[in-house]
Amino acid sequence: MNCVVLIGRLTRDPEVRFLPESQMAVATFSIAIDRIQRAGKEKQTDFPRITVFGKQAENCEKYLTKGRLVGVQGRLQTGSYKNKDGATVYTTDVVADRVEFLEWGDKGGATAQPVESSIPEGFQAIEDDDVPF
Repeated sequence: MNCVVLIGRLTRDPEVRFLPESQMAVATFSIAIDRIQRAGKEKQTDFPRITVFGKQAENCEKYLTKGRLVGVQGRLQTGSYKNKDGATVYTTDVVADRVEFLEWGDKGGATAQPVESSIPEGFQAIEDDDVPF
């Protein structure tokens, strides 16, 4: 079984390229995920690299920006390559099947807002304190 579910904030804007043979979009970005902090220990954060394909990659480029909160569902994929010094570099990426935008807003820099549904006609907004449970 190879299944990964993560929630974190983008550490940079998504980078998109297109595969030459199929012109399919490929987006890559990293997210910051804090580990559970143990008493007396320093806070630790992981920064997994996320790879997304197709229309979802195009949507990531269009709507996501550094700092936005996202949920990612996918699988782990390992690989390796030789760097310019000839040393082998090993990689582990999350290949996303699904990316959920947990905050919305203008990509141009407006403050991100949590996803909220509009109030249907005939209903009124209530505060959390007014809910009896």
